[in-house]
Amino acid sequence: MVVTIRDIAKKLELSIGAVSRALDGYPDISDETRQRVIQVAHEMGYVPNRAARQLRRKKADAVGYILPANTPRFADPFFSEFIAGLGDETALHPFDLVISIAPPGEEPEKHIYQSWVQGRKVDGFILTHLHLHDWRVQYLSQQGVPFAALENTLDGFDFARVEVNRQGGMVELVTHLVERGFRRIAYLGGAPELKIQADQFDGYRQGLEKAGIPYDFNLLATGDLTSSGGYFATKHMLSIPDPPNAIACINDETAFGVLHAAHELGLQIGRDLAVAGFDGVQASRYTEPPMTTLDIPVYDIARQLVKMLVTDIVGHPLPDRQVVLQPMLLIRESTGGNIS
Repeated sequence: MVVTIRDIAKKLELSIGAVSRALDGYPDISDETRQRVIQVAHEMGYVPNRAARQLRRKKADAVGYILPANTPRFADPFFSEFIAGLGDETALHPFDLVISIAPPGEEPEKHIYQSWVQGRKVDGFILTHLHLHDWRVQYLSQQGVPFAALENTLDGFDFARVEVNRQGGMVELVTHLVERGFRRIAYLGGAPELKIQADQFDGYRQGLEKAGIPYDFNLLATGDLTSSGGYFATKHMLSIPDPPNAIACINDETAFGVLHAAHELGLQIGRDLAVAGFDGVQASRYTEPPMTTLDIPVYDIARQLVKMLVTDIVGHPLPDRQVVLQPMLLIRESTGGNIS
């Protein structure tokens, strides 16, 4: 026989409303009464009707993440590690994790956000791959919907976020490449509207300037943050009259494509061509040769963002709305260094 709130109320001689509010944690119920209700509910084997509870509280008990991509990329090491962090952390609170995929900035993406917000499918969002001016940040801020993001925008909104010192990381990487004897250093980036592209390209330029190396527009290429994008961009860059002897990539997935193209051309990685990525995904350790990368704790960042978002959703004060991380340069054989 299914135990209901009515059964608990009858046993405790309380109103159904009082029992319901005690189980939902409302502050107008005393701690003593709440503990009595919780204890009896446990003894009677009461299992809450989650759908009814969500309806009463006008909460979904869910966090949303809409993967910004034109094609399914759940096998992308960055996204797989990031989603694992989201899932492990939401389960602790407990919240559901609702995931979808949509091309960034396109109407399908806008439709999903608007549908989830208006239908109260989730209580808040996790955002990644922000644009310099991001409509998602603008829309969610205007709607009063909580969200936490990896990186910031130029829109001037105050929101919970984790930022990475991408400029400083790229300066360190370029300096490392120069110290290894590489001076024709190319940068293989992403779409210009991406915040990570702007930050990392700025660091690349600063690194060249620090080393006294003139910026060469011919050593700049654009990909789509995928390995195939990195592959085709590399084939083009290595075909120009004075090709690069090092390629710094916007992310590890792009760098995987660079390695593939270089192997096909018979180049010795780390000597004929240095290759480096950004993100520090686990797969970078097992490429041939192991790949130098700027490591950020992708899994831990995802968990941190969920913690920040849930704190905001439940209405508790958030001590630090901005967390800044310094990437760690992992020097491996792909740039002529030792394995780390």
